Amino acid sequence: MAADYGPAIREAFERYRDMDGSLDERMAGFAATLRELSPSPQAAVDRLVERVNRSGSFRTAPQAGDQMPTFLLPDHRGGLTDLADILRNGPAAITFHRGHWCPHCRISIRSWARAYDQVLALGGEVVAVTPDVQQYAAQFQSESQARFPILSDVDNGYALSLGLVVWVGDEMQAVLRGVGHDLRKYQGNESWTFPIPATFVVDTSGRIAARFLDPDYRKRAAIEEVLDALAQAR
Repeated sequence: MAADYGPAIREAFERYRDMDGSLDERMAGFAATLRELSPSPQAAVDRLVERVNRSGSFRTAPQAGDQMPTFLLPDHRGGLTDLADILRNGPAAITFHRGHWCPHCRISIRSWARAYDQVLALGGEVVAVTPDVQQYAAQFQSESQARFPILSDVDNGYALSLGLVVWVGDEMQAVLRGVGHDLRKYQGNESWTFPIPATFVVDTSGRIAARFLDPDYRKRAAIEEVLDALAQAR
């Protein structure tokens, strides 16, 4: 981890990133360790999550049964990827991540990299979407050893159209800057926004077969549930 988290948090991140066990177990374990080692920033996260829940803006996001809005986004290599191409051979899990800098996202994306052979066995695909510019999307892909596309959602345009975008707020800006994270550099803009991590399972017709969404970015869709949804969408 490049940011200044301190050795104890770095060690915890690497342990939970690489350990065996479900994504739920690894995310919960890392979140509990952060709360113990860094209680003040985690209290700020709690307040951010409460604010997002109160606003309810995410409730406008597409739901199961809706058509997934199409996109055309650059991948980590700079090539353009659209939803129709992704769905040509089977259903897909479209996963949204805050960025390469987010340790929770890095644990999540590593889990998807490990599960990718299971996705392929179901005839499915995984696509990660992040507001990072290409340089950092490529770093995300390399560090996670992902074999699936990681797309740059420039200025959070696609996530915004889905109702997923959150302004971090002044308090979280200070927290992120305090550990060396500058979203303006990573995203190439001044917005200080990121998407709510969400996963949409989309069938070959473009219909959303299942949706997994939680405003608390310390929680992610259970991979086992997403695999089941991909199998049913097939």
